[in-house]
Parts: sequence; C-alpha cells; structure tokens
Amino acid sequence: MNKRKKLIVVGNGMAGVRCIEEIVKLAPERYEIIVFGAEPRPNYNRILLSKVLEGQHAFQDIVLNDWSWYDQHGIRLHAGETVSFIHTQSRYIETVSGMKESYDALIVASGSTPFIPPISGTDKAGVLTFRTVDDCVKMKELSNTSSKAAVIGGGLLGLEAARGLLNLNLEVDVIHNAPYIMNRQLDAMSARMLQKQLEEQGMRFHLSRETTRITGRAKVKGLRFSDGATLDADMVVMAVGIRPNIELAMRSGIYTRRAIVVDDYMRTNVPDVYAVGECAEHRGISYGLVAPLYEQGKVLARVLCGMDTPPYTGSIPYSQLKVSGVDVFSVGEIGGENIDTAMQSYNMIEGTYKKVTMRHGIVAGAILFGDPSEGPSLLGLVKRAAPVSELIREETGGMTAAEAAADALPEHETVCSCNGISKGVIMQAILSDGLETVAEVKASTKASGSCGGCAPAVAALVKLAKAGGQRSQQSRPNPADRTPARAVCRCTDMSHAALRQAIDEAMLQAPASISGLMEALGFVNRAGCGICRPAVRYYAELAAADSVGNPGTVQSVGASDSAPEDTSYRGVHIRTGDPAERTEADVERGMRWIEEQLMRDWANLSLPYPVTAGIAESTHGAVSVLVQGIGIAASPAGWEVYLGGHAQHPVREAQLVGLAEEAGEAVRLASACLQWYRQKSRFGEPLWQWVDREGIVPIREHVLDACLQQELADKLIGNSKRYDANLASGHRYEAKVLG
Repeated sequence: MNKRKKLIVVGNGMAGVRCIEEIVKLAPERYEIIVFGAEPRPNYNRILLSKVLEGQHAFQDIVLNDWSWYDQHGIRLHAGETVSFIHTQSRYIETVSGMKESYDALIVASGSTPFIPPISGTDKAGVLTFRTVDDCVKMKELSNTSSKAAVIGGGLLGLEAARGLLNLNLEVDVIHNAPYIMNRQLDAMSARMLQKQLEEQGMRFHLSRETTRITGRAKVKGLRFSDGATLDADMVVMAVGIRPNIELAMRSGIYTRRAIVVDDYMRTNVPDVYAVGECAEHRGISYGLVAPLYEQGKVLARVLCGMDTPPYTGSIPYSQLKVSGVDVFSVGEIGGENIDTAMQSYNMIEGTYKKVTMRHGIVAGAILFGDPSEGPSLLGLVKRAAPVSELIREETGGMTAAEAAADALPEHETVCSCNGISKGVIMQAILSDGLETVAEVKASTKASGSCGGCAPAVAALVKLAKAGGQRSQQSRPNPADRTPARAVCRCTDMSHAALRQAIDEAMLQAPASISGLMEALGFVNRAGCGICRPAVRYYAELAAADSVGNPGTVQSVGASDSAPEDTSYRGVHIRTGDPAERTEADVERGMRWIEEQLMRDWANLSLPYPVTAGIAESTHGAVSVLVQGIGIAASPAGWEVYLGGHAQHPVREAQLVGLAEEAGEAVRLASACLQWYRQKSRFGEPLWQWVDREGIVPIREHVLDACLQQELADKLIGNSKRYDANLASGHRYEAKVLG
C-alpha cells in the first residue's frame, strides 16, 4: 500500500477541523494528519463562549471533537503548540518550542485575533478581550473584585459579552460609536426593540460615543469620551471586531492583503499551502461567520482528496443573536443604494418585527426580531435571488408562525446553514429514527450544533413530524409552485411537465421525426435548440419504451435526425475501489458481480442528467458511496443501497433506501431506484435534486414495494436491451407523431 501523504493543519479551530472532518469522511486513508493548536484544548465551539461566560454551559458542553476523536482517526494533535515559521521551500514547519515537522500539504487555519482600536490605555490591567475560553476565565476571576464593567462595541460580539457579564452580577455599560446597536445587521426599528429588551435585563447603552482614553494608572478606573464625558469602570472588554491572524503567513512569505489571499479552491500563492477560515481572504472578502468557513472547508477537503469540485464562489453571511430569550436574525442587505422594503410588519403585543428588503424585485435581505423561525426560509430566498412573489404565504391553518414557516419550507432548503443540513435530511432523521427532541436531532444530523440559531426551526420540524406534518410537500403546495412553471426554453412556452405529458399523448398517434414532433407541439423553432432538443429526445425515448407494445408508435430511424448540438446523457458512471485493497473474498466476489451486472444493464441507458454510482466494501471504503448518486455498500447484514448523494459543493450525503441480503437483491433495488428517477424526474435535473424534491420517504415506500420494485427493474433492463439492440443495427429509438 502506498505511504500516506503528510498533511499539517496550523490551527485547531472550527474551520480547520471541519476541513479535517470532511477529509476523514471522503478519503480516510489518504493523509497522515497533524494538527497544531495554540490553545491547550481540543476543538470547541467558539460561538457558544457567551453561554460559558453566562454560566449556562461548562467548557465540556461546547467541545466539538474531544481528545478521543483525534485518537480514533489517527490524528496527531499538538495542543498548546504555536507554529512560528513555515519553511515553504524545504516544506516543513517550526514551532515556538522548537518542534519541526515536514509536510506534503499544509493548511493555514490560524483564525483571527481581537481588534484593539487605537485607544490610549488598552495596556492597563483590567482590559480584556472576548475570544477564547481563557478570556471567559479571566472575566470570571476579575468579576470577583469588580462591580462595574464597560463593553466597547455594540455589535453581535459585544452584546453577547455584555449579557455574560450581567450574569456575573456586574453593572454593565455598552459603548457604541453608531446611532443604534448592531447597525450593520439591523435597521433603527429592530435595533430599538433589541435595546429596549436588553435595557430591561440591566444593560445601559451609550450610543454615538467615541472612547478616547481608558483612565487609571496601572489598573482600569474608567473611560473618557471625545465630548469630555467620563464613565466609571473596573473592567473594560474590547469587543469591536476581529482581525485575521496573518503574522505567520507574512513571516513565511505567503501573499497577504487584509488576510491570506486564496483563490476559488483555497490555494495560496505557495504550492501545496492552503488557507481556510477567518485568516483567508477570498475575492477581497474575509468572513468572520461560521457558515462560510464550513463551506470553504468542504471545498478544500475535496481539493486535497483529489476530487472534482465546483469552486468556492463566496457566501451570503447572516447573523443570529440569542441572549436571554431575545431572538434576532439578519441576512443580506438591509439598506443601501436601490434597496427598497418589500415587506414589513410589527406586532406590538407579541413583540415581533419582520422586514424583508428587495432590489429590483429580488429578495435582498431580511430582519426578524422576536421570532426567527422564518430565518432558514428567508436565507434561502436571499441565496437564490428569489423574486419577491415567493414571499406570499397561505393561511397557516392554526399553526404557530414557526410551524407554518417550517411546513412551507421546501425539502431541499437548508435549515442549518452552519452545517449545510436541509429540511429533508432533518425530517428523514426524525421519522426514521424516532427522534423527539432538538438535542436528539443535533446528535443525529448536527443541525443546530454550531451557532444554535436554527433550533426554533428544528423544534418546529420535530413538532410537525409528530403531528404527521410535511404538508408542504403533500397536501398543500409550496407558494413557489403557484408561480407559472418556467418554459423549457425560448422555442416553446411549455414547462418540462407539460412537454412530457404532451409527448406521452402524442405517442398514441401516427409516427413523425423528432423535428416533426416539435412542429406538432407548436415549437417556435421547429428544429429546436441545444436546450430543448435533447429534452424532447429523452422524453420521446421514455414514451416510446412505455409504448413498445403498441404497433405503429415506435420506429427505428437513423441518426440523421439528430443535431450537432444535441446533448444526451447515456450510461451510468460506475466507480469501484482497487480490488487489491479488499480483504474479504466473499465481499470482493459480490462487488465484482454487482459491477458486472450494472455495467451490463446500465451502460447505455438514456438519463435526464449524468449519474454516478459507487460500489464499496463499506460506507468508509476507498470509494465513498455516500457522495454518489447511487451507492451500494457491503455490510454485515448484506448490502446497503443509498440514493441522492453528490460530491459537488455543497457536498450532500446520500440517504439509505434499504437493505438487501443478497447481491442480486441489491442490484434489483438499485435498478428500481434508477428507473423511478428516470420516470419521475425532469430532463436536466440531477438525481440528488430529484430526491430532495420528491422526498426520500415517498421514494423508499415505492421502490421497497416488492411488486413495484420488480416492475421497475424489469422495465429498466428492458429499455437497456432494446437500446443495445437498436444501437447494434445503427439506429436509435425515436417517438413518432402526426405531422
């Protein structure tokens, strides 16, 4: 076996370790991984530090990966070791303590440091920052001899620090240089609502104030402002913002601007050196929120594993604040040039506020105060630049706002943006595993496991599932479905569904060529184009196969009716591991037999979109079946069949369809899944998108029915044989209709 390459990760924070998690999942044997972390601790959730400061959580409660996780995956963690230099020419690193370690690839995930503004007196005893567990410990210790604390910064971080200090029984003043708090994420209305509630909890605010000096000799005594006013304080917490930690990169000759400059694949200017997280600058932006950092980590993991991946093109940042029962959500553009208000509502009794902004009729941003349950839905609208017409909601039928928002959310929409978990994945876990609490869902799927902002939406999904929910996909249409279906292309005003139905009906009539079919269906361009022509051909072939027993509806014609721009998807790309790496003879024989059957039956099938399939000795085998469209993995009980994974960004994990005791049953089940996809999907729709749209539960119920499963598998094999025979004679199947 080839010797594993050595991967060094500089930084043991959330971004770097998430990248490692993805690498371990995709290619566990590819790298020997060594992590250097400046803090003497395992990886923990920095977002929840305010809960530690408040006393709601102990440190162990916010640990993401404990010591045993590193041991389990063979990862060497040097906790408390700071890397001082990267010798990029000789390809090794050196630490402050004198350690040296060579590398084949290196990730800089050094994160950020608190920004200290140029205020006189920041070096005095009693001036603290709020960034690490050590900072929380220092604040708690200092609170024993202090009575008044001042927090400089009225943004997200400053308010969370202030809330924690209140819980330490201190008087807390928040100083902010803008007219209202969280001015980057909120408008004046929502900021005033937030300030009022925080004042009721005990905070005091000093807005539009510039701090010029921290007073006192060796120890903090107070603050002085630009207008000459003063404020007494025993402790000052700097929470103005963060600055990318790039000193190591600069010393080592890695190109930096505000942060370490990376391309769309997280590569620096130095070969085999990458950067991810808060220390990275991508397209001029350095992100300080967890969701973008996780997205970067997933792309980089695929790059390091030698897998194809779409580039990282940037993220839509969003913010969520929850302090002592106050919920605030903000995403996208709240104000600015060409930004208008699309929707605004205020409920004084319930203390809720909602504002949605738009630019030229497209959803641009949103603010939610008091009830953040619509956050995932609005985030999805902003991400895909949805028209404001999608904001329209139906009557909720007595459901709470949170339940209505969760119910209306499409299956494929992301609920937990930090971890990329969709509604469909969460609902499937709830229903299949009998989950009953948000904590159980978090343990199963990681949803709500980072910032916790999506917990209300997850709770609503749990409640919906208990009540037999998911009406959004079954009994009640999604609001987006009420908009006119998009035409296939400019050659026709028909949608894919309408086109497919028209072709099915046309199959009952007299024969004609594909061009004749387009003419009969009223296409503006009777020759079609590169978009509609392959779609028509695909739907016609399916209809022809379904009507093969009806004389006169199918005719073998030559390829002369095809056009150069035709794009047809044929044959499933099947991936298997190296047979030399398989240890069990029975598993190897079974995998080889399955591969031969699928190569025979799936080689020339027409498909709506390219499909990959993986066959492996386990879900952790050399071929990751969980990121394939169709995956078959050996297990102690037989063979597991998975559906709907994909390896593109964002990586999506396939879902278990069923278990087969014998290899032949696994082939039949997988073939049934493929045929059901062919029959029910739209041309150009990837398999994973179809799974999200249909829902794994309805698919599973259909293909696990013994009679339907056999029928689907037989039809798929029949289609394959008919195409092979026709191909051998130099012809292809085409639908025929009256001209």
